[in-house]
Amino acid sequence: MPNTVNYAEKWQPELLEIIRQNTLCTPFITTNVKWLDAQTFHFTSMETSGFKNHRRNGGWNRGTFKQTDHPFTVEHDRDIEFLVDKADVDESNATASIQNIAKTFTMNQSGPEKDALFFSKVAATAKGLEGYHTETDTSTITKDNVYSYLKKCMASGKLRRYKAKGGLIGYVRSEIMDALEQAPDFTRVINVMQVADGGEGIETRITEIDGVPIMEVIDDEVFYDAFNFEPSDGGFEPTASTAHKINTLFATPLTTKLVPKISSIYYFNPGAHTEGDGYLYQERELSDVFTFPNGKDGKVDSVFVDTDTATVGA
Repeated sequence: MPNTVNYAEKWQPELLEIIRQNTLCTPFITTNVKWLDAQTFHFTSMETSGFKNHRRNGGWNRGTFKQTDHPFTVEHDRDIEFLVDKADVDESNATASIQNIAKTFTMNQSGPEKDALFFSKVAATAKGLEGYHTETDTSTITKDNVYSYLKKCMASGKLRRYKAKGGLIGYVRSEIMDALEQAPDFTRVINVMQVADGGEGIETRITEIDGVPIMEVIDDEVFYDAFNFEPSDGGFEPTASTAHKINTLFATPLTTKLVPKISSIYYFNPGAHTEGDGYLYQERELSDVFTFPNGKDGKVDSVFVDTDTATVGA
């Protein structure tokens, strides 16, 4: 009887843990969502009216509230398959070989793609908001102005609100972290730390400004505001002629979520498929990034991006 077991249910927690330990957007990953169906979950927001002056001759001011249910559909739908020739697999250890493929793929491909998706989606959201995006020629950011530059970015719009709540996180490209490390007016220590505790977490330079963590994005191939997720060789690449490299990006896990959902991982023994004489591994994965409105006036005000002025290939 063909082996068509869906391994996602068995391996999903472990694979998601690998994703957490190998992505810079780890703080934003959540699996705590209520799914309406295979690709949709919901987020409920509420708004209320405010106080009015009390009338001492009797009566109360009737307020209003609005509760809205927002369905969000995960649209980043990806798949891959690998055929492992029977001669390359120890038949007594076939399942372990498949797990190794899954782990390697998750660490080297799926994890970095999560970062690329996260940064580009947050950047796109910020660029659609007035007062939450700027462009700066990276070469003009020096050790003498980088500290004031970052302070200005953090002061954009309503970001102070999220900074005060201790939820704001900043990401910068390496050139900016280099400048910050040499800045005469910056006195904080810059440490090399793991993004995730334990496991194989990414090591990168991290510091803080006014209590806001500032994290270096070393692998700059994931730090663009637009990506083509359909290059001929698979994976992802910056969108030619239109993508900008990100200088600085701010967001908060309070309102921005990366929702991963591994739909299916299938493993077929030789003879149980018609793709060749070997073990067939197939994975389909759903994920997406969403920034929710605030609970005060239903507006999005928690993300910011500053990009380089030059486009890819310019």
